[in-house]
Amino acid sequence: MMKAISLMYHDVVELTAHETSGFAGADAATYKIAIPLFDEHLFAIADAMPQPPVLVSQLAQSAGHTPWMLTFDDGGASAISAIADRLEALNWRGHFFVTAGCIGKALFLNNAQIRELHKRGHIVGSHSYTHPLRMATLSGYELKYEWETSIEKLSGIVGERVSVASIPGGQYSRKIAETASAARITTLFTSEPITACHTVDRCQLFGRYAIRSWTNAELAAALAKGNTAPRIKQLMTWNARKALKKLGGVNYLKVRELLLRSSENIL
Repeated sequence: MMKAISLMYHDVVELTAHETSGFAGADAATYKIAIPLFDEHLFAIADAMPQPPVLVSQLAQSAGHTPWMLTFDDGGASAISAIADRLEALNWRGHFFVTAGCIGKALFLNNAQIRELHKRGHIVGSHSYTHPLRMATLSGYELKYEWETSIEKLSGIVGERVSVASIPGGQYSRKIAETASAARITTLFTSEPITACHTVDRCQLFGRYAIRSWTNAELAAALAKGNTAPRIKQLMTWNARKALKKLGGVNYLKVRELLLRSSENIL
């Protein structure tokens, strides 16, 4: 079984300027990392890793070691304003997953910027069309719309078929992967913190380790290296949250947002 380590970033912003890129709200802010901290991450990871990150198109060249990848979700404007230049300074490239229904809106990438990322050697992929937070609850018809509409729009922008995607909201179901495969998505990133890859129909699935606003550089480097302790800790936390989501349903998201807003007010 193939293994790979993938880090899941979102937006990179000026210190606490969470409302300058990507989705708004307290929940989204927990995934937005400050620029100085992101610089520390890159330095620590580059120092720790003997090989640069690979793209999914390069995985076949990774024989002999466990490949690692960088991914950035949502399609916020910081992909161009803060992230791409920093990766390229290290001669690195990443995967940028764009919420297609947000293209051209304030704080999100526009068509020209998406084309620029593609031309500069990064992979542009789908992050669905509307960014449903409970994607596993959608019908087959709704999932078909999310994948096919987003793929069609992004393919038209970059000028070639887009076949890579990531799942928004953290929820996964086999139906999500099956409909992604039917939409001719060949690589799908989940939010499950695992290294083992598996295939559903004709679609290869990769897990990812989440980077949050408070993740320090040492931890980011340890995750990239595949250190056991931080990977197990994140998997245990993820499984606990998965159980709470299942029990709470739609109310889980409402309660979580209220708690996050309350903590912001206290601080």
